[in-house]
Amino acid sequence: MTNKKKKLNNTVQSKNGSLQDADSVSESVSMVTTSKNEAKMNKHKKGQTSKDSTKSSKNVSTSMYTPLSVVAAAVVAYFAYHGYLETRINTPFSDQKVVAVTGLDVPDRYWGSYRPGVYFGMKTREPKSLLAGFMWFSPRLWAMGDVNLRHNCEQSDNLDSYGWLEHDGRNFGVQDIQDKLVRMQTSFVKRQGGINGGDWTAKISVEPRIEEMKNEFVSVMFYFTFDEGTEGWLTPVLDETASTMTSIIGHTTSLGEFQVHFKNSSGVITNSYLSTNIPSPHLVKDSTMMGLTVKKINEEQHIVLGGEHLPGENKAPNLVVFHALGKAPFDFEVIFESASNYERVDRLSGDIFNEELKTHKRNFDDKFENTFRLSEKKFPVKDVIFAKAALSNMIGGIGYFYGTSRVQSSATKEPVPYWPAPLYASVPSRSFFPRGFLWDEGFHNLLISKWDKEISQDIIAHWLDLMNIEGWIPREQILGIEARVKVPDEFVVQKNSNANPPTLLLPLYDMFGEAESISQSDYEYLQRAWPRLVTWYDWFNTTQVGREPSTYYWQGRDPTTKRELNPKSFSSGLDDYPRASHPTDDERHLDLRCWMTLASKLMSRISELIGKDGQKYVETWQYLADNKLLDKVHWSTKSKRFADYGLHSTSVKLKRPKTEPGMSRPEMIREVLTPPTLGFVDDTFGYVSLFPLFTHILSPSSQKLGKILDDLKNPNLLWTKYGLRSLAKNSPLYDKRNTEHDPPYWRGAIWINMNYLTLKALHHYSNLEGPYQIKAKVIHNELKENLITNLIKEYYKTGYIWEQYSDKSGEGMGCRPFTGWSSLIVLIMADIY
Repeated sequence: MTNKKKKLNNTVQSKNGSLQDADSVSESVSMVTTSKNEAKMNKHKKGQTSKDSTKSSKNVSTSMYTPLSVVAAAVVAYFAYHGYLETRINTPFSDQKVVAVTGLDVPDRYWGSYRPGVYFGMKTREPKSLLAGFMWFSPRLWAMGDVNLRHNCEQSDNLDSYGWLEHDGRNFGVQDIQDKLVRMQTSFVKRQGGINGGDWTAKISVEPRIEEMKNEFVSVMFYFTFDEGTEGWLTPVLDETASTMTSIIGHTTSLGEFQVHFKNSSGVITNSYLSTNIPSPHLVKDSTMMGLTVKKINEEQHIVLGGEHLPGENKAPNLVVFHALGKAPFDFEVIFESASNYERVDRLSGDIFNEELKTHKRNFDDKFENTFRLSEKKFPVKDVIFAKAALSNMIGGIGYFYGTSRVQSSATKEPVPYWPAPLYASVPSRSFFPRGFLWDEGFHNLLISKWDKEISQDIIAHWLDLMNIEGWIPREQILGIEARVKVPDEFVVQKNSNANPPTLLLPLYDMFGEAESISQSDYEYLQRAWPRLVTWYDWFNTTQVGREPSTYYWQGRDPTTKRELNPKSFSSGLDDYPRASHPTDDERHLDLRCWMTLASKLMSRISELIGKDGQKYVETWQYLADNKLLDKVHWSTKSKRFADYGLHSTSVKLKRPKTEPGMSRPEMIREVLTPPTLGFVDDTFGYVSLFPLFTHILSPSSQKLGKILDDLKNPNLLWTKYGLRSLAKNSPLYDKRNTEHDPPYWRGAIWINMNYLTLKALHHYSNLEGPYQIKAKVIHNELKENLITNLIKEYYKTGYIWEQYSDKSGEGMGCRPFTGWSSLIVLIMADIY
């Protein structure tokens, strides 16, 4: 079997809207060329009689008309075809959607904490939503120069910790926030009722963290506003003095009429409010800060909100903020009630709120133990608390986004907007990556699917529905203004030549791959997903294939860069992991070939479950999994390792060009000390080298499996007492900056998703008879213990789960909290692979 790039869909849109065969364009151009050549030959033909000339002159208009008309047709066809190519990138895939029901049709997930980029926020699962959220500040910190109003999750806020302690994805959540001087807890409970999404109550509790704060004030605010384009209104309801807001009434198309009540505890000395109009929801914080004023209360000056402020004519309020000023400890409740909930017996407040919260917490604890069995496995209580937080932050990091991506293809001169679309997704990091990432999502749902299969299926369905007609899914989703303002311009535009690993197939296989039979609802789900899975798989097999049969390479590496020590491969998900030093079409990327081997296996299994013809996937899987063929294209006999292949120099460095005195300091550029040659990238050993192990391709009796296991345990290569580092210590680019501004990323640090794949593979081989069965089990147990011990230690030391961990000290690194794939530690603790 060979991989050949397929032609684009052989249709072009003609001027009148009809479809022509694309080959006819080439045929027309060929006819024009032939006619011109024949005319030139006839013009110089000897022996032509006057009669022939006369006859020829009579037909001259006809002979000229034919080539001219063909030229015109060809020109029209060319521009029509080019226009067609331009539109492909933002033309949706035409088959049925995988998301069957959403919004109010899924009432128990209609409301949720779907704004992961703020410290706490509520919204609905619909494109145009009412938004709720909270902010706070300490006047004492303001006096010390920290005048930041806490709202968006920002690493620069330097909170000691924050994150969900418990969250079930449907009914409730409890979050703990440790600021410098105060501890805050946000909790919410939802209750079904009526036809517009039901009720919910959020409780904000404030406690002092130091003794002196018992006499200090804290300001906490809770607001309501609208997402972009939402039709609705908000009206503050004031007390008899018209100085304090007691509630809000409002309306949107989906919610109908609603009311929000505010209930204070005794620690609150005063309330104030702001009623204003803002052009965009991302300006909530700035507008609130502008609405602050100083007011004398009990002979003391305090910062409060200034009431109504509606700049411009005929402006109605679309932002209403409630402010509670109190001495910790104190709390207040925000009680949202739908007007359609006529059967409400009691208000979700006070003791009733507390009792319902306790019930949900008990149910959460029971479900957690039934799912992961950590107490049964004799984990200490503090370890179980850590695991619950890891899971809850994954679930609590699920957001609902709506908007348009910016995309570009080779046929478009400038970026163009994708179609407006929703995305229900779990985010890697609430502070640094509060948006959807395609390959992260596959890892996320390995955990989410164990907790709540319906939520996981819904998330995957939303991603598949973002597929365009080509079979491409943009790898990074920046939807809506709140997500957009967090992303540097250089990362906004997504290019349709660039892939991302097809990891969504991992949780799909986990859910269905080993099942003897599936339910009717699962069958219908896979039937809806199948056309998109087929098209996605085919897209990889037509856009990412290499020159040699059975090889693949990641598109998108920059062959012209002079700044980068090794051109990055963002498409692979491994960013700066070292590849061939000089990108060319001759490259062979081992990890992508293994991903496609695994994808072929998963597709063959899914086809079997739903009665589709999966013979080509079976044959492709068997072909790509052939160990001898794998050895031929990726085994380096020199280094005795699996490796990438390409145009590579083993000696490159960053060097600053010399300048004349007085000139500005130039940026460092790459210097190639040894000319590149085609061959294996065998001076590099790291995660990519392990992909035949990760994907279970190797025979359990393979000597190469034994060699990999030996290399795993070598402390001079990948092994540390904290987990497996991403790049061996003896690799030339280990711990090296890729530019003078870019610190190493996948060049030594420990990443939990790759360690999980390692453990999954070791577990697999430890259960297969072979010469390396016992060795695989021993390494599995030791690696598992190292990872668990280090992550729990760092969590209690720093308050966070981190993006990556130091291979030298085990310390958390990168952004925090990073409760995307680092939360796979829960599955590691539970031995769930």
